[in-house]
Amino acid sequence: MNYRHAYHAGSYTDVVKHVILTGLIASLAKKAAPFCYIDTHAGTGFYDLLSNAAKKTQEFVGGIEKVIQCANPPALIKQYLDCVHLINNRLSGSASYSSLRYYPGSPLIARTLARDKERLIACELHLEDYQALRTAFINDKRVAVHHMDGYLGLKAFLPPAEHRGLILIDPPYEDPDEFTRIAHTLPTALKRFETGIYAIWYPIKENQQVERFYRTLTDLIHKPILAIELTIYPDLPNHLNGCGMAIINPPWQFDTTIMETLPWLWKALTINNQGAYSAHLLKNC
Repeated sequence: MNYRHAYHAGSYTDVVKHVILTGLIASLAKKAAPFCYIDTHAGTGFYDLLSNAAKKTQEFVGGIEKVIQCANPPALIKQYLDCVHLINNRLSGSASYSSLRYYPGSPLIARTLARDKERLIACELHLEDYQALRTAFINDKRVAVHHMDGYLGLKAFLPPAEHRGLILIDPPYEDPDEFTRIAHTLPTALKRFETGIYAIWYPIKENQQVERFYRTLTDLIHKPILAIELTIYPDLPNHLNGCGMAIINPPWQFDTTIMETLPWLWKALTINNQGAYSAHLLKNC
């Protein structure tokens, strides 16, 4: 697996992640007070689906293109698609809703959905990606881009001055100990900012690995944790069967909001009705 995200832009796992992100930002925006968005592994900002990397894998065909082609999307999906098309049209100079050349990464989606009073912090360690990310936000005073390890960024930027915030933790999982590192980083972050919403994206390759991650989280963190999962394959060994998002301090009734969306999203993305979807609070919170 190539961990540079350009190879996976617009994939079904991107779609799941960004639909949830859209919902979280919409929930935060229900209150008038501003919030801070922190992206620990921000990537390049956006990706060209006509690039050699994207065309090599064509993962966007089984992701964003499938969703665009489905009729009658629920409200949250429509909000996400409107955001993707708005960004795409701005980058391409086209006003067409049906065409899609560019796929936005999490920081650009968050920047587009956030209100004028929100502040965004994006961390990226890979030098080439950091330079592209910095260029993407070069004239945007609301966005601070930092060339640094995102886990260190949690120490540097928490708590935010706004006292409200969403932290997206979305590493590439090239390190076999990534799940452990995340789980042991979070208690320190929560000590600094205990009321923040922490959204941790993760791949689902083996159910046992995910269950160990859940047990570690609930052992170390005694706060509500909402686990959202969507798979498009059965539990195949050593295979990317789906992905999930563990949300610490989820917004009120967010489990209901996302369950109004997951059935449609799973039906749009699944292959031969394989896989499943769920949203449940982890025990021992």
